[in-house]
Amino acid sequence: MYFYAARQPILDKNKNLFAYELLFRDSIENIFPDIDGDEATSKMVEASQFHLGISEFTGNKPAFINFTLDTLTKDYPRMLTTDEVVIEILETVKPGKTLLNLCKELCSEGYILALDDYVHQKVWAHFYPYIKIIKIDWQETSIEQIQEIKQAISKFPQIQLLAEKVETYEEYNQALELGFDLFQGFFFAKPEMVKTKSLSPSQMAMAELLYETSKPELDLNSITSVFERDVSLSYKLLRYANSAIFRRRSEISTIKQALVTLGSGELKRFLGLMFATNVNPDKPSELINAAMTRAKFCELIAEDLKTPLDTSIAFLTGLLSLIDAILDESLDSILEKLPLAQEIKEALTTRKGVLAALIILVEQIEQAHWDKTSVVMEKLGLTKDKVVKDYKEAIAWADEQAQLQG
Repeated sequence: MYFYAARQPILDKNKNLFAYELLFRDSIENIFPDIDGDEATSKMVEASQFHLGISEFTGNKPAFINFTLDTLTKDYPRMLTTDEVVIEILETVKPGKTLLNLCKELCSEGYILALDDYVHQKVWAHFYPYIKIIKIDWQETSIEQIQEIKQAISKFPQIQLLAEKVETYEEYNQALELGFDLFQGFFFAKPEMVKTKSLSPSQMAMAELLYETSKPELDLNSITSVFERDVSLSYKLLRYANSAIFRRRSEISTIKQALVTLGSGELKRFLGLMFATNVNPDKPSELINAAMTRAKFCELIAEDLKTPLDTSIAFLTGLLSLIDAILDESLDSILEKLPLAQEIKEALTTRKGVLAALIILVEQIEQAHWDKTSVVMEKLGLTKDKVVKDYKEAIAWADEQAQLQG
């Protein structure tokens, strides 16, 4: 059986990662509302226990998982620990004595309870002492309704407001001003403000290196000359090449020696790390993590296409697919300045061709648009198990890189 789960990040006020919501479907064909909520929840729990591994999929951050009244009654939440799950009570669950008693018990045991897509009713006041998070659909809730909710929960300081479906920085800032504590949506994956600016010498050096390593054959002389023009990058390369993880018998002391010793794969890995940490250190870590996940996913998928793509090109295309949000500049303006292969630029700007299809595929997975995912998979000739396996592996790899950076 296949388990399709996408994770959507939930960020705090400072745009740091707080948790993930896991969005589960039984199969790509079974899309809500066709699949029963009880079945979806039970299979999500089953997947986490026997197939998926919650901590493996969420990088040890809590997972928001939807629960219906039936799955709460059957004690499914207790199959997960208090550290790894936030119990999200679906908006379809009606407030009543049974639900209230379940909330009291779970809260007393240390579980965090959240109300999903909250629509205010006075009866929910009985539940407030046991609720830690209230999720509000930003696109469906008016400012007046939000103010009413804030007034209703004012005597319960433990309750945090989570703004869901926040799609722009303007919406994020507005929610922040209204007192929201947590934010879910793809605002962080879009440019904060579009402006024209020059790339720094370090950013240009990084762009040149990404271009050089995207070629089928590495030109060591060209790569060496780029490193030699940037003292900081050279120092980091030598430090990486001499790190304990490689267990070198003798110290590496020159740029060319480091490049030869690392080889193409490790060099690309190193540059990915440098890209993530240096291109814009003020950006949310989850944005960089998303770019790294896309890069690895595209690389893995490229190997299994009917007509295989160059994996280095696929990796770099995925890595740069969020560059406009990372640099806060329009994609066209950025790509004019970067010395990248034309096929990468065309994939990112025209959104046509096989490379672009890989980006579209991972975007649809991120947003759990399973019906659209199925269409792209069919066009690419990909199997379900391959896509699920590669997405999970890409997430694990990106999380590992994030830990190395930390």
